[in-house]
Amino acid sequence: MAATTHAGEHGEEHEGEHAGEHAGGHAGEGAAARRDLAVRAAVEQGLLAADPLACLLDVAGIQASAAALTSAFANAVAPGTPVLHAFAVKAAPLVPVLRLLAGAGLGCEVASPGELALARAAGVPAGRTVLDSPAKTSADLREALALGIAVNADNAQELARLDALVGSGPAPAPIGIRINPQTGAGTIGALSTATATSKFGVALRDPGAREWLVRAYRDRPWLTRLHVHSGSQGLPLPLIAEGVRELHALAEEINAAAGRRQVDTLDIGGGLPVNFASDEQTPTYAQYVAALREAAPGLLDGSYGIVTEFGRSLLAKNGLVLARVEYTKTSGGRPIALTHAGVQLATRTAYAPAAWPVRILPYDAKGAPKSGDPVAQDIAGPACFAGDLLATARELPRLAPGDVIGVPDTGAYFFTAHYGYNSLPRPAVYGFAVSSAGVRFSLVRPAQSMSAIVAEAGGAFRDALL
Repeated sequence: MAATTHAGEHGEEHEGEHAGEHAGGHAGEGAAARRDLAVRAAVEQGLLAADPLACLLDVAGIQASAAALTSAFANAVAPGTPVLHAFAVKAAPLVPVLRLLAGAGLGCEVASPGELALARAAGVPAGRTVLDSPAKTSADLREALALGIAVNADNAQELARLDALVGSGPAPAPIGIRINPQTGAGTIGALSTATATSKFGVALRDPGAREWLVRAYRDRPWLTRLHVHSGSQGLPLPLIAEGVRELHALAEEINAAAGRRQVDTLDIGGGLPVNFASDEQTPTYAQYVAALREAAPGLLDGSYGIVTEFGRSLLAKNGLVLARVEYTKTSGGRPIALTHAGVQLATRTAYAPAAWPVRILPYDAKGAPKSGDPVAQDIAGPACFAGDLLATARELPRLAPGDVIGVPDTGAYFFTAHYGYNSLPRPAVYGFAVSSAGVRFSLVRPAQSMSAIVAEAGGAFRDALL
């Protein structure tokens, strides 16, 4: 689908009334204006007519995020330093998104055969792809090496499998080992991967681990990379930078023991947190790079190639869920708006609302920003359990059936990774671009059909258990 609504019709009203209300920074102001134009256009073009749910991706916003990342490092590293920014496919496993990012100069970080298949379908070259997973099979490793895809081994047993595959000759692809610097957790324990007992990587501070790592590299000239990723949302920049500092120090120790620059590339992972409280984009990639420079001054001097693996920070603020309000009611004196957006899209919010709060942007039935006295009301989803709530007692203009809610900052790990509770279908995803000619939508992923749901549920094998 590709259709256009003229931006000039409503641009002045949106920019002055609603965009400024939610904007928190200079970049956010432009994104908020585009967002409001897109909401009006989505309603006018009928995106919510046949289906009460649609998800939008801001193409210009994604491109701007990619440019901010690449420029932050380009301005900081020594000239000629090889730098690969590998997008974490798990954050938005959509082939058109990977294709768009590839056009912006990014590669892919994959953590499963499925994610690798998506990267290949998007045309991402093997040399710009990195495989990370704590449970790679021998077949996974064999395929990656045959394709020339970089591999980060998670543990000693995986390294033994690579020994058998590589033998005594040169490795057919770059290979490294992931370390767990054991530097501590952020505010969300489930996303903190540098804790004392994390399942990821070689625990650097465990007895004998550091010595084993140095020996492992000295015995294997084909080990040329080191990898760290301390977590994502909830990690402050100093904690992320501390993990990278540990990585750099270990690389220096390994190379000193080897008597040469054996480790030539440091994969520093991703993990830049996202601000979900407003449209302000903070922290920035420039602030991240500054924290790295302070923690590990030699990291960016050209001694090592650099690989990054950002996901959420590239996509989150460029996504928007739109859902029609189907009914409104009152229970115990509390107004409730029943919508079609819930746990199937915002799974983490439904199950851990304190850690994953989302904003709710109210629009009327025509897609215009809704005004009125704020009323504390619950915003509920369609699933059959009491916790299917996007917001509780949220102060908003009182919603009515036919109104539209927007849930911003959902471009990563929300509607891109569907949760099939109640057999709720995957919603359609559209990219949008705003120009003087209007708002143009392009279908990124179609809505899931009922027949597809039945097929996934074994519809072709209905008599299998009789």
